[in-house]
Amino acid sequence: MALLEHRKRRHIEVCLNGDVDHQGVTTGLERYRLPYNALTQTRLDDIDLTTEFLGARLRAPVLVGAMTGGAELSAAINRNLATAAQRLGVGMMLGSQRVMFSNALGERAAASFAVRDVAPDVLLVGNIGLAQLTREAVPEIVSALARVGADVLAVHTNPLQEAMQRNGDTDCAGSLERLHEVVPLLGYPVLLKEVGHGIGASAVSELLRPTGEPPVAAIDVAGAGGTSWSRVEQLVRYGELRHPDLADWGIPTAQALVEVRAALPRIPLVASGGIRTGSDAAKALAMGADVVAVARPLLPAAIDSAAAVVEWLQRFIDELRICLHGCGATNLAALRGLGLVPVE
Repeated sequence: MALLEHRKRRHIEVCLNGDVDHQGVTTGLERYRLPYNALTQTRLDDIDLTTEFLGARLRAPVLVGAMTGGAELSAAINRNLATAAQRLGVGMMLGSQRVMFSNALGERAAASFAVRDVAPDVLLVGNIGLAQLTREAVPEIVSALARVGADVLAVHTNPLQEAMQRNGDTDCAGSLERLHEVVPLLGYPVLLKEVGHGIGASAVSELLRPTGEPPVAAIDVAGAGGTSWSRVEQLVRYGELRHPDLADWGIPTAQALVEVRAALPRIPLVASGGIRTGSDAAKALAMGADVVAVARPLLPAAIDSAAAVVEWLQRFIDELRICLHGCGATNLAALRGLGLVPVE
């Protein structure tokens, strides 16, 4: 667990200072344009960005993506992110809470996730790895969620990242059966997510076995094109890329979103992975996402202050609002009904 805490600190350092974006793959969102309407009949100030997501009402379809927890700096980062989420009425995902399971580090780790005092109304999403999701761990998981006041549990599946980690969890056998078995025991809505290499058609096909129904309440496609956690882990472990081809492996965000929405037309979807601008967000929402999530671009601001996070997110939300206005869409439902224009 001490090594885990050290790795969390190194993750922050590498994400701040390293070249960690995918280099050989993009989100695919650049292959589409929003339909521009020069005769829009909308008022910019009246554009309605509110949405319902997993039982919560958000003032904009935005989540602060999962970033960190467990290290000393993580506490300041999470509190600045949560304060900003509260001010803007958006949701927030916590980083992996696995470190809270340590007897030695649990108390200190728990403090790094404690944000409810500054974000009492925020949709707060807890986080645990699929590798830790077992029947035996249910009481510990539920306790960790209750301790931070989470509303939802994100379960992250990240086989490529784990394969790059020193002593990573590389035994995925039986994880699908455990997901189906354990989710009903938790008492929380569960969001299944990748970490930046994509959930696509093949994963959804596996997810639907053996019942034919997804065991989760929502999916974050977390596609390739933004931060590559294969790249991050190689830089943390070796200080260089030992496997450069694997640093750019994954399903582009746009492709993942289209594939999952086609396979599961009614399940709530989060689009993340390289969502950097309000225009990116508008495209993802038009393609079928219910909300978008942004993580690493917020990290420098989160180390600075809550005000810096608010400024970054407000600019992002303002751009999203302008996109709807320029498309002639008064709300998110109208945006989704417009479709996108493929770039020739």
